[in-house]
Amino acid sequence: MSTTTTARPGVGPLLRDWRRRRRLSQLDLSIESGISTRHLSFVETGRSVPSRDMVLRLAEHLGVPLRERNRLLLAAGYAPVYRESGLDEPEMASVREALRAVLAAHEPYPAVVLTQQWELVEGNAAVSLLIEGVTEELLRPPVNALRLTLHPDGMAPRIRNLGQWSTHLLDRLTRQVAIGGDPVLGSLLEELRSYGAARDEGAAGDAAPGPAVPLLLDDGAGGTFAFYSVFATFGTAVDITLDELAIETFLPADTATMERLHRR
Repeated sequence: MSTTTTARPGVGPLLRDWRRRRRLSQLDLSIESGISTRHLSFVETGRSVPSRDMVLRLAEHLGVPLRERNRLLLAAGYAPVYRESGLDEPEMASVREALRAVLAAHEPYPAVVLTQQWELVEGNAAVSLLIEGVTEELLRPPVNALRLTLHPDGMAPRIRNLGQWSTHLLDRLTRQVAIGGDPVLGSLLEELRSYGAARDEGAAGDAAPGPAVPLLLDDGAGGTFAFYSVFATFGTAVDITLDELAIETFLPADTATMERLHRR
């Protein structure tokens, strides 16, 4: 009986792939990391095995996510250094408290905590005004925020600038897939494109009238809620779970939205 095995790529090709995703030349990375171009070339072609510290230094300068840094270390023959903790574990209690404090402090405006793959972890009470009319199926865990937004049975029918907003989200996800190469996000991108929201709206390519693309949401009473979206991440994360979390907050894009939400 014969078996077929697929060789895993070595650390050199993986580092080269990340460098190309960042659109850096070997010279650029050499200058930034303080590693000679010759040595870097040897590492990428497999002629030289980098030390553990060199792998981590190159990963830092390439902005490689912590999960992928562990994979680089394994490919180089070293043990991973970053752990992945569940949010419900005791050592993450302070993180949970901090996240909930941010969500509560942002009310009466909506705010959510998302994973790197856009799954909803938690939201504040004001999120209810975003998901009014969404089908129960889309709200069953795990809830994907992009699917919830652009699905025809989700928020999409209430988004008055659907073409513009979907184009914004799809462009963002396209960049995320190109940089990270996550196959799950690649499949999600294809699914979202199949909805055809951007193609169906003539405003998809129009410039935003203000300083940023707003989310214009039908309030169900003949008016419109207008929001700007802001993302925040933990800049000093050393845990994979924390590294892959983001807080998306929605800020009122006009005075009318601000006043109405405060009255609510």
